[in-house]
Amino acid sequence: MSPKKYIADHIRDVPKSGIREFFDIVAQEKEVISLGVGEPDFDTPWHIREAAIYSLEHGRTHYTSNLGLPELRTSICRYVHKHFGVAYDPRTEVIITVGVSEAIDLALRAMLNPGDEVLYHEPCYVSYSPSVTMAHGKAIAIPTRAEDQFRLTADALKSRITERSKVLMLNFPCNPTGATQTRAELEKIARLCIDHDLIVLTDEIYSELTYDNAEHVSIASFPGMRDRCVFLHGFSKAFAMTGWRIGYACAPAFLTDAMMKIHQYAILCANTTSQDAAIEALEHGSRGVETMRREYEHRRNYIVRAFNDLGLACHKPVGAFYIFPNITSTGLTSREFSLGLLEKKKVACVPGPAFGVSGEGFVRCCYATSLDQIKTAMERIGDFINEARK
Repeated sequence: MSPKKYIADHIRDVPKSGIREFFDIVAQEKEVISLGVGEPDFDTPWHIREAAIYSLEHGRTHYTSNLGLPELRTSICRYVHKHFGVAYDPRTEVIITVGVSEAIDLALRAMLNPGDEVLYHEPCYVSYSPSVTMAHGKAIAIPTRAEDQFRLTADALKSRITERSKVLMLNFPCNPTGATQTRAELEKIARLCIDHDLIVLTDEIYSELTYDNAEHVSIASFPGMRDRCVFLHGFSKAFAMTGWRIGYACAPAFLTDAMMKIHQYAILCANTTSQDAAIEALEHGSRGVETMRREYEHRRNYIVRAFNDLGLACHKPVGAFYIFPNITSTGLTSREFSLGLLEKKKVACVPGPAFGVSGEGFVRCCYATSLDQIKTAMERIGDFINEARK
């Protein structure tokens, strides 16, 4: 028996997640301060958990519509219109998914034919390129640079568009860099998408977590873009609901219908209890979101200043809860830095290349952990850097 014979070629060649590979190593260590996992350290607010308990106690344990609970879809449409300025029909243009990751998979599988090109900016979330490959598309990375604050520029995008280009994937605020986009640059990118007939997957899962009074703008809100965008969002980050696995996609009905075909055969529907909790989050969760956002901003200010004081260039991100410091001055590769820091000082961060080859020379640190833990971690990182430079 030849094991390779029974694994599809396009799956066999997909690398395992660089984050998970690294944290398999972390799991073997004890008493580690983790600046690695991109998960809020806050528990889901009590009123949201209470809504789930109420749902269970009242026997709401059955299937929902394939598209999701009508009342949740209605709530989502109100929320998206209020916060992003885009109107959708809850009956035909919203689908509830098992996290945003499923929504990305559904959208790509619904749209791509073998060989279609998907453009995306890098460094980026680890699943983007593999998701394209598993949908039989061709992933085309567009590197972004620290000197541009890791923003995607219209000029860089234009240089990579070909006749096979079909989809552009955006993630702002960005994991792992914390980058955001300006309205002016997004307008240029939107014009390119219209001119070249591109569909945009815009992953805005971190949109509530922006700082310095910055404006978050969705590309779906620009003229001519609503009907060529799949707007992706969820509850994991802003509402601290990672384990609930609930997300959604808003898109024109013809795209939502195609995505639903895959969803109904593969998943059927998202978890009913999580959907009820999500309604509570949207309707009454804004105060909790703001409390968490202010705390993240306070932590961001500290950790960015601390890295720069250590001589590691670190741009000040305007969104998400990650920083992406440059570690090349230590003389170490990203992997050497991360493994050495873990082994010698018991602090975990993620090597930049886990987010694409353009991430070499950087590490991702997540500040979704307590300020006391961050302070201790930075003291250890300072000791490690001094030893490395010697």
